[in-house]
Amino acid sequence: MIEKVNPSHPDKVADRIAGAIVDLAYATEENPKIAVEVLIGHGACHVIIETTALLREDEIAAAIDRIAGNVKPDIVIVPQDKHLSANQADGVRCGDNGIFRGCPLTPEQVLLSNIAHQIYEKYTSDGKYILDGSRLIICQSNAPSDELELEYGGATINPLGDWTGGTDVDTGATNRKLGSDMADSVTGGGLHGKDLSKADVSINIHAFLKAQRTGEPVELSCAIGDDTMDGLPYSEIVEEAREYIRSVGGFEAFAEWGLY
Repeated sequence: MIEKVNPSHPDKVADRIAGAIVDLAYATEENPKIAVEVLIGHGACHVIIETTALLREDEIAAAIDRIAGNVKPDIVIVPQDKHLSANQADGVRCGDNGIFRGCPLTPEQVLLSNIAHQIYEKYTSDGKYILDGSRLIICQSNAPSDELELEYGGATINPLGDWTGGTDVDTGATNRKLGSDMADSVTGGGLHGKDLSKADVSINIHAFLKAQRTGEPVELSCAIGDDTMDGLPYSEIVEEAREYIRSVGGFEAFAEWGLY
């Protein structure tokens, strides 16, 4: 059983805004430290940013407008905690505590991801999709149910009827759709709105990729300040994640669908 939401779901809009802000930080320096939280809905977008990077509020507001449309931005930018910053002063070290799990994707998970991508190519508004064994549930806003029934006959489609969706109907928050982003690899750490020193980003990516390569589950834990992980220098974990983020087009693009 698996759930997938598309990039226009309110929670994914929040993730995408957070990712766009992290992209702005990486445009200012090679290894910024940043953590972003976004809450959006009903015409307002609240953003709290802890960072070492020099960010411009007008660029942040422009990113919010590009992704979410006409909403009122409420932007708070504060320095990262001095002790956390000092942790990274003499090398690349783990920037967070956490436990992490990477799991090979199941055929069911891959199938639902493909269905979600396929639907989003035609209907680009808020949507959520569930596959439970042979039962496919499609909830797609701003799409006539009869059109979806023609293409996905046998699926349960918009059970309560056609709906509007989006941030005028619902709120969105960063890292609230981790099951959609990570499948069975979910533990506690969210992928979005953080720099590469954060274990929630780099170790999650490392564990997920390793599980796909080996076909076996991967379980890891770390403490703030660790300089090795899974038998590798933490700097190598960070570079692996950096290359992965680059391969998908940046942090904002990564936030659209997560790891699969």
